[in-house]
Amino acid sequence: MKQKAGANRAERRRQDRSGSAPANWGRWVAVGVTVLFAAIVAAIVVVNRQTVPRTASEAPIYAPLALGDPAPPFDVATIDGVRMNSQSIAQPIALEVFATWCPHCQKETQTLNALHQRLGSRLAIVAVSGSEIGSDHTSAETLDDVRTFASYFRVTYPIAYDPDLTVAKHYLQGGFPTIVFIDRQKRIVSVDSGEVPLSRLEANAKKAGVSTNG
Repeated sequence: MKQKAGANRAERRRQDRSGSAPANWGRWVAVGVTVLFAAIVAAIVVVNRQTVPRTASEAPIYAPLALGDPAPPFDVATIDGVRMNSQSIAQPIALEVFATWCPHCQKETQTLNALHQRLGSRLAIVAVSGSEIGSDHTSAETLDDVRTFASYFRVTYPIAYDPDLTVAKHYLQGGFPTIVFIDRQKRIVSVDSGEVPLSRLEANAKKAGVSTNG
């Protein structure tokens, strides 16, 4: 009897061990599927992020632009009341589309100030508001928001308020700030989103036909 009972227990242990393998295998398969799914999602996120640099604040507009394309004409009034019509500007143009609430745009003011001081009248720089949201992230953008932005960050180059977002609809690349260089033939020579260093701005100005010497 004891031998029979021992044999029965041994048989049950063999059955338990043989039955646990499929169960464990199923759990490992489930874990593997979960990990694979997470990897796919992560890859999709990375690809999507590549369309807007990490240093850019996301924007709802993505205008169709390509290097060499004719630059869409624009006509804006600066906060000082000066009209800037792209078709009548003789120099190459550096056009920035910005948002007053965007931290990258706020930092870029100092770089654009340096570019303006460096190149002076050889390059027409103009920054145009491109967000319907004001600096408080809640209310609508106003002329006063843009004036306050220009004053607080000591902007030395022309800056304009565009309530209809006309310029943004033609130029904004999904990220604030967007900076586009236009040559004398009114062709697009460079497009950047995010904080652009002075060295790259100068290189883009040179592409647009500006002499950066002196």
